Amino acid sequence: MTTMARPGQRRRSRPPAERAAAGKAARAAVPRESHAAFDPSAGRADPVDLLQEQSRSRLPGLAGIRYGRMLTSAFSYFRGAALPMAADLAATPTTGLTVQACGDAHLSNFGLFASPERQLVFDINDFDETLPAPWEWDVKRLAASLEIAGRDNGFGGKERRRIVLAAAARYREAMRAFAGLGHLDVWYARADVAEVRQELGGRLHTRQRKALAEAAARARSRDSRQALAKLTEVVDGAIRIAPDPPLIVPLAGLLPAATDRDTIEQDMRRLIAGYRRTLQSDRRDLLQRYEFTDIARKVVGVGSVGTRCWIILMLGRDTTDPLFLQVKEAEDSVLSRFAGASRQANQGQRVVEGQRLMQAASDIFLGWQQVRGLDGQQRDCYVRQLRDWKYSLPVELMVPRGMRVYAELCGWTLARAHARSGDRIAIAAYLGARDVFDRAIAAFAASYADQNQRDYDALAAAAASGRVTAQHGV
Repeated sequence: MTTMARPGQRRRSRPPAERAAAGKAARAAVPRESHAAFDPSAGRADPVDLLQEQSRSRLPGLAGIRYGRMLTSAFSYFRGAALPMAADLAATPTTGLTVQACGDAHLSNFGLFASPERQLVFDINDFDETLPAPWEWDVKRLAASLEIAGRDNGFGGKERRRIVLAAAARYREAMRAFAGLGHLDVWYARADVAEVRQELGGRLHTRQRKALAEAAARARSRDSRQALAKLTEVVDGAIRIAPDPPLIVPLAGLLPAATDRDTIEQDMRRLIAGYRRTLQSDRRDLLQRYEFTDIARKVVGVGSVGTRCWIILMLGRDTTDPLFLQVKEAEDSVLSRFAGASRQANQGQRVVEGQRLMQAASDIFLGWQQVRGLDGQQRDCYVRQLRDWKYSLPVELMVPRGMRVYAELCGWTLARAHARSGDRIAIAAYLGARDVFDRAIAAFAASYADQNQRDYDALAAAAASGRVTAQHGV
């Protein structure tokens, strides 16, 4: 694999013309057409083995939920198969230009959420796998996700190709535009939903404009107050997180009966105090105004099922002023064995710093901590609000025209994220003005979707044979 520089290295002292020349020169070593290829070797790792390997470090009782969710569809499988694809991407051509990569840039990991200024923005919203890595890997994962989602939705081959081409072209065009901007202009660029709706208004049908408006309204309703109404109950006059096993299990139900509530509260206050130190000073002060109320283990996502994830309910001035925090285990990135280990010793810190670098605006309560689990083991984690206008558009309801527009928005957003950390001038020069790279990426996406279907079938066969246990409908 090509030796790569970490984002931010060796480019500040080079003039733009030199950086552009380096990008164009990379075409000789790695032709843009070469990205079309996906030729798995005979020794390709068994994807089921890789998934089982991940499960060994996770809560064993929840692995069946993960496999069951992955078997919902080929796209659901793809969402949970970041490690198998990382192994595949490691064997594909790269230019050696590194960015802060998302590591799991499929289309459902883009969505809406609130900026600190309470504006609704569109951005990447999952960074569990973030790590400095080749920019091409994120682009290829996004493109493959669009092809696979299009197949699941019954789109024709020409429709799917147009969607993937649109995403790749928008990434390329946006990167070329960012290459001409100053550092601050790139840093402040973001996709405010109000501006996006205005810009896209003429390209969407009435039904699609209505769907976008409804999505924005749903996002604004998803906050700690909504979570309080949905996730809690009153027990002996006190608000508690309502159990919904196996998806939500209050901590008290996982501890020995002799453990008293005072012990739980003391442990939680220590956890929160340690995490608070990773926040900005004004946000530390804000968090101090909230009191710990309850905690529960919660199953989240598809690929994350089985990682240790907790939700903490805190109350402010009264019971109408809740704050829900999510404490999520952070393991090594799936990219680390192929792109190198994280420079941060704490994997939660890796997630947080990567998110802050890639996102235009991040959660004010985003921080990290190391905690002792119920098994006595120390584990890294990151903390954020459980819901802060977070909403992902339902992929399964998209029509071809709508998915194409969405694909372009994802392509622009990914380019903006990469431009903040990578050598945007060199990447833009490599991509060029023509659609050579776009067409290569569309070919790769189609080939990888075929591989994804084979891997999905392999997991289904493993579940049917009893090699893995899949728990459906949970």
